[in-house]
Amino acid sequence: MSVWSASTVGNNYHYAHPGSRDSHSNNWCPNLNKHKCVMSGETPIQTDDALHTPAYLSWRKLQLSRAKLKASSKTSALLSGFAMVAMVEVQLNPPSDTRVPPAMLVAFTVCTTLLVAVHMLALMISTCILPNIEAIGNLHSISLVHESPHERLHWYIEVAWAFSTLLGLILFLVEIAILCWVKFYDLSETAAWSACVVLIPVMIVFLAFAIHFYMSLATHKYEVTVTGIKELELLKEQIEMGDHDGRMNNMTLLDQSRVV
Repeated sequence: MSVWSASTVGNNYHYAHPGSRDSHSNNWCPNLNKHKCVMSGETPIQTDDALHTPAYLSWRKLQLSRAKLKASSKTSALLSGFAMVAMVEVQLNPPSDTRVPPAMLVAFTVCTTLLVAVHMLALMISTCILPNIEAIGNLHSISLVHESPHERLHWYIEVAWAFSTLLGLILFLVEIAILCWVKFYDLSETAAWSACVVLIPVMIVFLAFAIHFYMSLATHKYEVTVTGIKELELLKEQIEMGDHDGRMNNMTLLDQSRVV
C-alpha cells in the first residue's frame, strides 16, 4: 500500500470507495501493491519484519551518512571562513618594530593554511557526495537505497567527518592560541602566555571527550553486532528445528502409508 500519510490515504480511500469494493480509485500511485511511495517529508512506515532487512540497514546508513555530510559541510564552511577573516584582519608590525619571534609567524601561516586546506577538503567531499545521497533520501523509498553511493564512498564520508570535526577543530584551537600570541605579544607578553595556559586544559578536555566518544561509539557498534549475531544464531536454530520437525512428520506419514 502506498504511504502518503495516514489521514490522506484514509480520505482518498473513502472518497474513491464510497460504498463499493469494486470501484476503482483515482489515486496518484498506479501500483499500490508494488510501490511504497512518499509524497511528503514524512518517513516511510515500516513493519517490525522490515526493520531487520538488509535494505533497512542500508537505509539507516544512508541517513547517518547524510547527517554527517551536512554537519561536516556547515562546520567546515564556518571555521574556514573564520580562519580566513582572522588572517586578513590581523595587523602585523614591520620586523624592525615587532618582538614576535619569526618562528611564531611561520607557525601562524602554516596553521592557517592547514586549517583552511583541511576544511576545504572536507567541504569538497561533502559538496560532491551529499547531492547524490539527498536525491535518494528525499524519495523516502527503501527499495531505491541501492542507488545511493553512501556505502561505496563510505571511507570518503568518514574522512570528511574526521577532518571537519576532529582535525579541523584541533587546528582551530591551535590557531586561536597562535593568533593571540602574534596579536598581543608586542603589547603584553603575559596576555600571549595566558592564551597558551588557558588553551592547554581546553585541549586536554577536548581530546578526552573525543577519545571517550569514539570508544563509546565503537562499544555501541560492537554490542549491536553481537546482538545481531545472536539473533541470527537463534533464527538458525529455529529453522533447523523446523526442518527436523518437518522430516519427522514426513517419516511418520510414510510409516502410516506403509502400514495402510
